[in-house]
Amino acid sequence: MLGRSGVHMLMALPLLGLVGQWAVAIVTADPRAAGLSAEPIAYSINTLGLWALRSLLLTLAITPLRRATGWGWLAPLRRPIGLWCFAYATLHLSVYFGLNLLGSLEELAKEIAKHPFILFGMAAWALVLPLALTSTRASIRRLGAKRWQTLHRLIYGAAVLAAVHFILRVKGFQIEPWIYAAVAALLVLARVVKLSPLSRR
Repeated sequence: MLGRSGVHMLMALPLLGLVGQWAVAIVTADPRAAGLSAEPIAYSINTLGLWALRSLLLTLAITPLRRATGWGWLAPLRRPIGLWCFAYATLHLSVYFGLNLLGSLEELAKEIAKHPFILFGMAAWALVLPLALTSTRASIRRLGAKRWQTLHRLIYGAAVLAAVHFILRVKGFQIEPWIYAAVAALLVLARVVKLSPLSRR
């Protein structure tokens, strides 16, 4: 069975791989040879965003999978995966704003005006932020289990916003973002139906 340490190691691999690619690119002065494509910053933004979405869906999948299989050992893995989701989302946003826009709020405003999908991504990050900040047991005690659970249902909205962000981000029709959106919809539906009054009868 996979423990928390194993989860942290696995979830860190994509980030370590990206850092390694940048190291090779700097040494060789050839981003393409390092696998970063001709636009290494755009490649990094896309990679980090994709892993943020994957981590978000993995976090959502823990409870339905645990209920379907009876594997109680899955429950403790939700927190570390969720924290990695926040980490990847924060890096995704930071690289976009810091490297792509050079930290310019004026450029950010212009980009949002041209590409409204950016707002969906920022909104998704804003919903994940309080979840990361209240992921500890101390937060559960301070908020109370019921209020904590209500707060953490923000993950459903984050999943929807992130999926829409991905769909609107790509040019033309591409099947990949729709696959992620379908998975997000199924996972959210599985959780919402379980929480509905009818499901408790």
